[in-house]
Amino acid sequence: MGGKQVSNFLIVTHVPHVLRNGQYWAYGPYVKEMNIWLKQVKGVTIVAPLSNDEEPDPIDLSYQHAQINFESVKGFDLIGVQSILKALLNVPFIMVKLCYQMNRADHIHLRCPGNMGMLGAIAQLFFPKKSKTVKYAANWDPKSRQPFTYKLQQKLVSNTVLSKNISVLTYGDWEPGNPNLIPFFTASYSEKEMEACKPRILQKNLPIRLIFVGGLQKAKNPMLSLRTCKVLVEKGYSVLLDFYGQGPELDSLKRYTLENELVDVVSFHGNVPAREVKNGFQNAHFLIFVSESEGWPKVVAESMFWACLPLTSPVSCVPYMLGNDLRGDLVGDDVEEIASKIENYLESPKTYTVKAMNAMKWSRKFTLEKFESEIINILSN
Repeated sequence: MGGKQVSNFLIVTHVPHVLRNGQYWAYGPYVKEMNIWLKQVKGVTIVAPLSNDEEPDPIDLSYQHAQINFESVKGFDLIGVQSILKALLNVPFIMVKLCYQMNRADHIHLRCPGNMGMLGAIAQLFFPKKSKTVKYAANWDPKSRQPFTYKLQQKLVSNTVLSKNISVLTYGDWEPGNPNLIPFFTASYSEKEMEACKPRILQKNLPIRLIFVGGLQKAKNPMLSLRTCKVLVEKGYSVLLDFYGQGPELDSLKRYTLENELVDVVSFHGNVPAREVKNGFQNAHFLIFVSESEGWPKVVAESMFWACLPLTSPVSCVPYMLGNDLRGDLVGDDVEEIASKIENYLESPKTYTVKAMNAMKWSRKFTLEKFESEIINILSN
């Protein structure tokens, strides 16, 4: 599969990178996607934070490209007075580097939202004739509550007067009349990985297997998954819950597990290779993932791919993904509600099986091959 090759493809991202043994490593799901883009380019320049003295995380992957030019910048945030002062010192140097690299590039690719994406969204305004894409990997919904900097990035890249020759890939079709915006999706699995998979047998006398995948952060509500597990255990059900991911909430989750005598039913796996997460999905009945804000949540699509039924929040394009409860359940942050949904499926296991099969059939339409085909179309225009 191939199309028009881009000679110098510029990536602007806030994602931290690690240089190890001559290879550049970063967050696995991001790199896996970027490697598909990079199949269509001859040379690539990456402007991002870089560390030379760290080891890659188990979830990290390396870029697969022979001609990578890396321009490192200092990572920054705007949290606290000291951080703001540091940012004020670093931002002018970053902007000069961005403008220099954009001038040299044949195609500019911004990863938004993020601090580097914010600077990139401003810098690209000075290059109206350059071909550009923006991957907006968060909730585009104009009515949603988001940080001011996210809203500003949206305004800049979607404005047809300010931003020219730009394709902004959004999760969901939010502004059908805006030529800058292209409804898009993301993918995790190849057609080659479509092995046979049936929904797990759901019976009252068998363990209910729950799974949470993602950063262990308050915004993703991992505690809700744990509390749901506790409610089901207190009701007399046999339950097993697996956590995949790391983050600041890990200590609180482990403490809650210990205090509520759930050590024997809850497992914390940390950041592990994708094949282990895949195995977790293949053995689970339900994904409980009630995040406050998402774009196209990969973990939801991945769970559906393996007939693991998602119970998740109605943010961004998630209602579309779940077909308004035909392929899973849209839930809030009420633990009793989530537990009740699971109990209802125990009373009607056939309904569970039908929904899980619907979820799998839908998710398997969005493969890496389809993703690559769409990337080729975008870069060829």
